[in-house]
Amino acid sequence: MISPTGLVIPQTPVARLRWALRDGWTVAWRDLSHWAHQPGQIVASLIYPIVFILLFGYVFGSGMIVPGGGNYIDFLMAGLFAQTMAFGIGETMVAVNTDAARGITDRFRSLPMAQSAVVVGRSTTDMFNSATGLIVMIGCALVIGWRWHNGFDNVLLAVGLLLLLRFAFLWIGIYIGLVVKSPETLGAVWGLLFPVTMLTNAFVAPELMPDWLGVISEWNPISSTVSATRELFGNQELPWRILGSRITQ
Repeated sequence: MISPTGLVIPQTPVARLRWALRDGWTVAWRDLSHWAHQPGQIVASLIYPIVFILLFGYVFGSGMIVPGGGNYIDFLMAGLFAQTMAFGIGETMVAVNTDAARGITDRFRSLPMAQSAVVVGRSTTDMFNSATGLIVMIGCALVIGWRWHNGFDNVLLAVGLLLLLRFAFLWIGIYIGLVVKSPETLGAVWGLLFPVTMLTNAFVAPELMPDWLGVISEWNPISSTVSATRELFGNQELPWRILGSRITQ
């Protein structure tokens, strides 16, 4: 079959898949090359989660006590890992929105390429960047004393679950990046990630929140990911309290 652009479209499913993967990799390589020419952006994206570890682990975490000598860092890290994966939606939205605003997306549509190549390439690039950032973040966590306790196979499962969360948010980011036209509106949408990721069990146990807020936290899908990741790492949700509170466990 010949497309309107004169391209001969593969007919068999295997040929179509090969065509889509090849074009998707071409777009992914194009996106990755942008990172190679912008080292400052790479450094910033890797420093950001490290700053969050130091901020929540030592500044806010200095006011947290785990009864029985438990380590708050162990409680915290699964939450920070999940939050970082969710915040990756910002990079996706900006990249997709920028390509659309500059006419690059329209240019892709006019080229003789697989229709799925743009989103496949975008998702491949973002998942690669997210996996790299997660590895750096885990390394930083190990430096400050965090440890897993359930074996390396469960660590791999936990990492896979976190990347699956990032993959789910990635498609939301692609959709928002295409729908929202104004950069100002896009920034406002990105700001909503703070309440979405903070109203979870990532930093504070829901039972220590006001009742209505605790219900919201428990129903937040990110809380399920955090709880599952803690269990896989062996960092169970230990009983703890805020320093100075009258709550007893």
